[in-house]
Amino acid sequence: MHIGLIGGIGPAATIAYYGRLVSEFKAAQLPLELTIVHADVAVLGTNATTQDYDAQAAVFANHIRQLEGAGCDVATITALTGHFCFKQTVQLSPLPLISAIEPIDRYCEAHGLKTIGLLGSPPVLSSHLFNQLDKVKTVIPQSNVEQLGNAYMKMAMTGECTADTRTTFLRAGAQMIEDQGAEAILLAGTDLGLAFDNQQPGYTVIEALNIHVAELVSLATRQSVV
Repeated sequence: MHIGLIGGIGPAATIAYYGRLVSEFKAAQLPLELTIVHADVAVLGTNATTQDYDAQAAVFANHIRQLEGAGCDVATITALTGHFCFKQTVQLSPLPLISAIEPIDRYCEAHGLKTIGLLGSPPVLSSHLFNQLDKVKTVIPQSNVEQLGNAYMKMAMTGECTADTRTTFLRAGAQMIEDQGAEAILLAGTDLGLAFDNQQPGYTVIEALNIHVAELVSLATRQSVV
């Protein structure tokens, strides 16, 4: 199975996806066929903020056509923020489009999670992950939501995380655990790895990246035995 990634949104997330896919496909003893196309994180940020579903879906559809031309069998978007227009993109996509959000629902159900806290971009927070989770309740930070969202976007665009930004995210996660009954914190933005990698926050952290990659490995495994 030849996977097509819409990357670049942001650069650090794309690097993380590539590294994790290489590692997990090797562990599964599967050949990795992968093509990455670069999307503009600033364009995505603007369209997601203004909820211009059709404009961003058209951008993604163009990228998917590039992936189709490269011989990809499926396509997927490396940013959860990019899923704000998932339904519209599916309608335009010449390839099967793999959701990164649907597997999160299944993961939470399988692990008995009833409530999770979200960290991510402003659109992800304000929409509770675009209301695309059906099997688990989501909570978002009760204060400094705009500050957190802006900090995330800056981190996504620069690929850098300052010590103050890291502390801000770690504390926001702790507050959702302590004050809102979250059983775990979902890093609903791949770039959050810049803040949480090699940290011991004292609460359960779920990386959406890991769930998404596991879904792609599972799909490739099923394809390989057909």
